[in-house]
Amino acid sequence: MKLNIDMNLQETDFYRWSMETADALRMGHYADVDMQAVALELENMGASERRELINRLAVLLMHLLKWQYQPGIRSRRWELTLIEQRREIQDLLEDNLSLKHQLETNLPQKTFPKECPCNIEEIMLESFYPK
Repeated sequence: MKLNIDMNLQETDFYRWSMETADALRMGHYADVDMQAVALELENMGASERRELINRLAVLLMHLLKWQYQPGIRSRRWELTLIEQRREIQDLLEDNLSLKHQLETNLPQKTFPKECPCNIEEIMLESFYPK
């Protein structure tokens, strides 16, 4: 039995494409599957997990810095954000063990300046590269 998976579905109805492709793979109908598209989607899924980790770390670090340098306006909301981000990061790392190795910089702490060497205006300039 040959399946008719519309290869354009990946762009027009991703959910349907993914369900039909999964069904074809389960039934062993490998010739009906665009393996390059499947490989690309798997890579994208991995990259998505990495982006989520980076985003959660950024939020965590931002709130930790606020907590440290703005003690007068600490709030329960910030504390809950710290707790939530740590929990979500831990979950991501438990589900994606290889991402933990990407967190290690292998640089000693003394490598980094004590104070941020640039301001937000510089950071946002496309032409800005630190010296």
